[in-house]
Amino acid sequence: MFGLDSIWHRLILLVVVLLLFGAGKMRHVGRDLGTAIAGFRKGLRDDPPGEAVTPAADCPVASGKRQS
Repeated sequence: MFGLDSIWHRLILLVVVLLLFGAGKMRHVGRDLGTAIAGFRKGLRDDPPGEAVTPAADCPVASGKRQS
């Protein structure tokens, strides 16, 4: 689709990205991304299954009323 069908195209792209940002910067980006994903997964596991969010009674959408 983007012309990255060959492994050589991907390797050239990787070299260009490493030259632009440097290996140290890419390592920090990878670590930050991994930490963010781990935090997101932990947040999903920490939600108790019995506590569902219920809509407010005065909310027009929840009560089926429409504002005119």
